[in-house]
Amino acid sequence: MIAMGSRALGPGLLVVALASAGTGVASAQTATGGTGDAKRGEYIVRSMGCGDCHTPMKMGAEGPEYDATRLLSGHPESMKMPPAPAPSGPWIASVAATMTAWAGPWGVSYTANLTPDPETGLGQWTEQQFVDTLRSGRHLGRGREILPPMPWPAIRNMTDQDLKSIYAYLRTIPAVRNRVPAPQPPAAPQK
Repeated sequence: MIAMGSRALGPGLLVVALASAGTGVASAQTATGGTGDAKRGEYIVRSMGCGDCHTPMKMGAEGPEYDATRLLSGHPESMKMPPAPAPSGPWIASVAATMTAWAGPWGVSYTANLTPDPETGLGQWTEQQFVDTLRSGRHLGRGREILPPMPWPAIRNMTDQDLKSIYAYLRTIPAVRNRVPAPQPPAAPQK
């Protein structure tokens, strides 16, 4: 459980609370020219807990809490991470306190900026590029692999309309300028 204000919230409820604090959801047709239903996209993003990884945590008066001013903005560019701890025994992965940097056999991955910022987020992405990315597990549908813990193998099973609705909703949230670091490859094996 995570405390938010005077109430303790589980991660799913916390995302709902954070998303509710954001701006109103505009029509997908007016906001993006896309074909998705932004209200449905908001429901899906909240229900799937996308903010659990894509919204950085900060230390609040009652302990860790999500930073509502950075809703879905990914790993903070100002947070420089030390080398990831080496996997040990059954522990093969580790995560930063912000829940935005993950390390494991794949290397180090940082959660993406999903806001509509045109330089550092999804602002230049088309609806089709977004859908292709989540279907293929590759950045922009053809680039580098999307790394764990992003559950794209499950998300790719969603309908086209649901993916387009997620895209439409993401176009309505406040843009946050935040350049997320590039993923790091796995460390070379020790000899």
